[in-house]
Amino acid sequence: MAAYHSHIPNFFSPTTTTAAATKPIHTLLHFKPSTTPPPTTFKLHCSHRPTYTPSHIPNPNYIRIFDTTLRDGEQSPGATMTTKQKLDIARHLAKLGVDIIEAGFPASSEADLEAVKLIAQEVGNVVTDDGHVPVICGLARCNKSDIDKAWEAVKYAKFPRIHTFIATSEIHMKYKLKMSKEEVIEKARSMVAYARSLGCDDVEFSPEDAGRSEREFLYEILGEVIKAGATTLNIPDTVGYNWPREFGQLIADIKANTPGIENVIISTHCQNDLGLSTANTLEGAYNGARQLEVTVNGIGERAGNASLEEVVMTIKCKGDLLGGLYTGINTRHIVMASKMVEEYSGLQVQPHKAIVGANAFAHESGIHQDGMLKNKSTYEIMSPEDIGLYRSNESGLTLGKLSGRHALKAKLFELGYDIDGRELNDLFWRFKSVAEVKKVITDDDLRALVSDEVFQPTVIWKFGDVQVTCGTLGLSTATVKLLDNDGTEHVACSTGTGPVDAAYKAVDLIVKAPVKLLEYSMSAVTAGIDAIASTRVVISAEDHYTTTHSSGEQIARTYSGTGASMDIVISSVRAYVGALNKMLGLKKHSTSS
Repeated sequence: MAAYHSHIPNFFSPTTTTAAATKPIHTLLHFKPSTTPPPTTFKLHCSHRPTYTPSHIPNPNYIRIFDTTLRDGEQSPGATMTTKQKLDIARHLAKLGVDIIEAGFPASSEADLEAVKLIAQEVGNVVTDDGHVPVICGLARCNKSDIDKAWEAVKYAKFPRIHTFIATSEIHMKYKLKMSKEEVIEKARSMVAYARSLGCDDVEFSPEDAGRSEREFLYEILGEVIKAGATTLNIPDTVGYNWPREFGQLIADIKANTPGIENVIISTHCQNDLGLSTANTLEGAYNGARQLEVTVNGIGERAGNASLEEVVMTIKCKGDLLGGLYTGINTRHIVMASKMVEEYSGLQVQPHKAIVGANAFAHESGIHQDGMLKNKSTYEIMSPEDIGLYRSNESGLTLGKLSGRHALKAKLFELGYDIDGRELNDLFWRFKSVAEVKKVITDDDLRALVSDEVFQPTVIWKFGDVQVTCGTLGLSTATVKLLDNDGTEHVACSTGTGPVDAAYKAVDLIVKAPVKLLEYSMSAVTAGIDAIASTRVVISAEDHYTTTHSSGEQIARTYSGTGASMDIVISSVRAYVGALNKMLGLKKHSTSS
């Protein structure tokens, strides 16, 4: 079957591509061995990270950061990532200083199990520059099969953890689990004990929908799992229903009334359905939680999760008011993490997003600009350099068609990239081709090119050429050339309702992978008629390739792809091929596992 393209516009004019009201950041940070960043006055707490003991933190003011970008974050529609992309993100999370990385849900699919295992092996045994080795965690429902697979995946890490959960709210127990309170308690107790019996000394337990659960029942079930060997108790506001005072009181009540609570770590996991996840998380910390579950950019199911960058930077800015709390996060790597997750997940950060949005450190008002010129602290409560964002044009470099590799590399480093070797060479020739047409290459142009050239999925099909004929006088026709892994050229022609539709149908004739196009969007990276167009697509497989959700439901995977070019058809085809590569790469991995 051909792909569905009926909702793509028949014709894209230069006006439509350059009229974007906003300029989302399309970029990604490379994670090669880092070079020393520019000097900064920012004081880090990383050297004060306590020795890791599962159920105890020697310093009562230290906050463990538990990142679930690779598990809860990937459950966002369209956010499916390949194994290599997950490994790349996990490496950067370790560099960022995350204490615990929830690498995935191993029982969901063989591909997820292998990805978690690879992260446990490759990231869970590597000592970072500050002597840190992150805990690698796998999610499991309260059943032996899930727990076995979680342990199979994480046991290779130096510090492995199993995170198991079962619902405790009345509505979940009655309608989803169809279990009594006594049955839920017994299941939780026995499965925590089972996880410990496998040799796992670090077991986290979550009472799902704790925010709507009966207090006395929570105290009882939490007390039982402590006796069974749980080391961390995570209290999730699963549906984002609580508000800060309410959630803070929940944490305080659990701390005051749960038998044995002094022997474990209390954690929070707050969803953002009411836009309160960060506030709830911080209120939880204020009331005694010492592990905070977050995601980079706040991605996750529905409205997302508490945002790592918001939680961490609030603790950094307001730690004294929170009783001296601090984290082990090296905040200079926050922007890098944000851009990496944005690109690999395909979930763009809105321009006004706190901390990492494109406008977070932009000042347009005359009054604000005047204050900034006199003293930056008039309108900035933190320095952009503190999170790894360096102000444009610090080097004084303006790139154009006469610029060489060294100038390009220097400018890229200023933007936060450490790119060398073959990747720099490939990017340089893309840069030169654009510079021949554009007089000056902007920072946003470079970010788009890096995104399109360097951080694409593993190549199964490589973009070659595309030629289209379109207009009001005839049917749109496209000829597309793709190259396979062996370098063999494949050419196909097709007609369509517009140039993009025709090009996508030609790609389908070559790739022969039936898919459905779910989303298509385009924006201009910069202003002007010579702007680079950035395209994003989301597809799903027609053969209904599925994965198991943590709720037990089988859900169809979706795959995103991005492309950039001064030609809107080329950027569209690049995005489509990128999404197909991601889909085919995951299928190939699952088949070979």
